[in-house]
Amino acid sequence: MSNSPYIVIANSRNFAEAVIEKSQQVPVLVDFWADWCVPCKTLLPVLTQLATEYQGKFILAKINTDDERELATQYNVRNIPNLKLFRHGKMMEEVVGVQLEATFRALIDRHREREADKLRFQALEAYRQGEIEPALKWLEQARDRDPTYYVIHQDLMQIFIDLQRFEEAEQLLKSLPVNVQTEPEFSELSVQLKFAVVVAKAPSHDELVKILRADSACHLARYQLAIRLSLLNEHEAALQQLLELLKRDRHFQEEAARKAMVEIFQILGNRGELVTRYRSKMSALLY
Repeated sequence: MSNSPYIVIANSRNFAEAVIEKSQQVPVLVDFWADWCVPCKTLLPVLTQLATEYQGKFILAKINTDDERELATQYNVRNIPNLKLFRHGKMMEEVVGVQLEATFRALIDRHREREADKLRFQALEAYRQGEIEPALKWLEQARDRDPTYYVIHQDLMQIFIDLQRFEEAEQLLKSLPVNVQTEPEFSELSVQLKFAVVVAKAPSHDELVKILRADSACHLARYQLAIRLSLLNEHEAALQQLLELLKRDRHFQEEAARKAMVEIFQILGNRGELVTRYRSKMSALLY
């Protein structure tokens, strides 16, 4: 094990100090491992090199799951290597299994303090206060200062969607490298943008309900209602409407119902009971 000051051995006695408290200052990447775990040993030099390179901008905390079974159980560690990133006292993200160095670098960078953060936080606070143009100006300055800090691009894109400035949101997305566009955060924003465009052209929720009560065969109203429900995070209700549309006309607007169901699965991380249940129902209808 390295003697680096940026790598600590964490256990149940020092976890609060070494992980929870320390994460208030910098990201703490907790590596749950064991001596018998060959993939864990494969990752060790990668993680050690990153800790050395970042020079304290994050801390690597190693936890031996054989010695610390209670901690492993508390944090739902079922397979190792399992790495959990803590920031501001909370577990923020998790990575399971051997990953590329770039994956860990991106994970750390999403949570470490950067030069552009001061401008970013200033901009987000201004936006919360309704000061839209100053917020956009500061976010653009932050982006120019740190062009590869893609969290700022996410902020800008979200605001453009909120303001129904859809063309600007789309242009921003297309300006990013292809590999960044396909990251989960941007994939979800891309779906949100598509759904927001649909809703912007649709009647209100109550009007859509009335339309369907009067004419249950109005496929456009059913589709628009489903998209509205999804944007309200009422994903199961949205999936129910889309499944019904799929039963009635699977070819509506070039399979719009199937595509929207797949996109909602994507928003939900392609996992979980809801995704499994509706993916099975969709497959039963289609195949």
